[in-house]
Amino acid sequence: MNSLKGKTALITGSARGLGKAIAERYAALGANIVLNYSKDKVSVDEVESNIRAMGVKVISVQADVSKVQDIKRLFGEAKAAFGKIDIVVANAGIEMVETPVTKFTEEQFDRLFSINTKGAYFTMQQAALQVANNGRIIYVASSTTVFPVPGMAVYGGSKTTPRYLVDVLSKEIGHRGVTVNSIIPFAVDHSGIFTEAGSYPELRKSLIDSCPMGRLAEVQDVANIAEFFASDLSSFVSGQHLLVNGGANQ
Repeated sequence: MNSLKGKTALITGSARGLGKAIAERYAALGANIVLNYSKDKVSVDEVESNIRAMGVKVISVQADVSKVQDIKRLFGEAKAAFGKIDIVVANAGIEMVETPVTKFTEEQFDRLFSINTKGAYFTMQQAALQVANNGRIIYVASSTTVFPVPGMAVYGGSKTTPRYLVDVLSKEIGHRGVTVNSIIPFAVDHSGIFTEAGSYPELRKSLIDSCPMGRLAEVQDVANIAEFFASDLSSFVSGQHLLVNGGANQ
C-alpha cells in the first residue's frame, strides 16, 4: 500500500466531486490536507470532518482560482499551517456542455477560461514556486482534450491549454525531482454535470455507448490515478497525460 505519511497535499476545488475523492484518498494514505473551495462552505466542512476522522491534519481555505491573489493566499496559508507543500492537484474547474460553437457567448468563454485555464496556470505556477523538492504536481484535465465532442468547444479548449503547461513545467523543474503530470478523465458519474441522477440523459447515453466497459468513470477511478501520481511509484514518470476512460472512443 502506498503511504503519504508526513506529506502535505493541496487540492483545489476539493469541496465535492473529484477534488473531494482525491483529498480523502490522500488523507487515507496519511497525508495532511489543504482543502480549497470557492463558495460551498457546507460541503467543504463535511469533507474536512471526514478527513479529520482519519487522524490527519486538515485545513480549508476559501479562494477563487480565477484570482491570482487568492491563489497566492491559498498557498501562503498552506505553508503557514504545515510548513511545506509536497503535492499539488490543480483540479478546480467548471463544465459547459451542449453549447455549439455558434451559440457560446463572450461571457461564457471568459468565465470558463478564467477558471479552467487561468486558474490552472497560476495554480501550477505557485506549485512550481512552493512545492518541495521531489514533490508532485498533478493537473486534472478532461478527455475532451483528446476526443473533441460537439457542444464542448469552449470547455475542451479551456482544459487543453494547461496540458501544454504540464509538458513545459515538467522540463523546467525536473532537476528538482518534481514530477508534473495530468490525469485525463472520461465523463465522471456523481461529479460535475453528472452529480445529479438523470442529468443530461442523451449525453450520458452517448458517452456510455462509446465506452467498451459500458459505464462512465467513477470518482474513485480518478482517485486511483491521483494516488499513483502522488506516490513513489511514479517518481520517474513526468510530463505524461494518463487517459482514464475505459477504452472509450470519445
